[in-house]
Amino acid sequence: MRSLAGDNRASQILEFALVLPLLVVVTVGIFDFGQAFSMRQRLSLVARDAARFGSSQPTSDLSGSTPLSVSSIRDLVDADITSAGLNDCGLSTIQPSGSRMWSATGTCSNSTTLTVIIDRGFIAPPTSQPGIIVPGASEPMRLISTHVVLSYPYQWHFNRVIQLLVPNATYAAVSQIEVEAIAPNQD
Repeated sequence: MRSLAGDNRASQILEFALVLPLLVVVTVGIFDFGQAFSMRQRLSLVARDAARFGSSQPTSDLSGSTPLSVSSIRDLVDADITSAGLNDCGLSTIQPSGSRMWSATGTCSNSTTLTVIIDRGFIAPPTSQPGIIVPGASEPMRLISTHVVLSYPYQWHFNRVIQLLVPNATYAAVSQIEVEAIAPNQD
């Protein structure tokens, strides 16, 4: 009996069995945050590309309900999202949502929504921030710009492993990753 009480060979296996679920949860958490960060970077590139492209488009057609210049920006966003390896969620056609502002949405899995907002009359910098001071001018200079905002749903994978620690727990959270880009209009 004394020899069994002093034997600690199995304690390492028991410690490993207790720590393994926590180690898996931390590893998946790191992987999940890495995936979310990577997606945010890809979406940021899409938004910058769309704003840069939109800034080179003419503003003479903005009086129409669905300007060709805005539709082409939406098409570029759709193509860039697809080429980035992301789901375009069936991105709809452009709809007016304000003066010189249009939006398009798509429904992704789990009834989450991808939203693209294109504002061709964005004043940069906004009036709450100081603008560029031109020598001899009394007011800061404001630039009419193209502002593109993307809001994309990210489904966390954490739910699959949280049940290792807490068997009845569910974590089916979806976060909206929002990115934006602004480029001064060239015409």
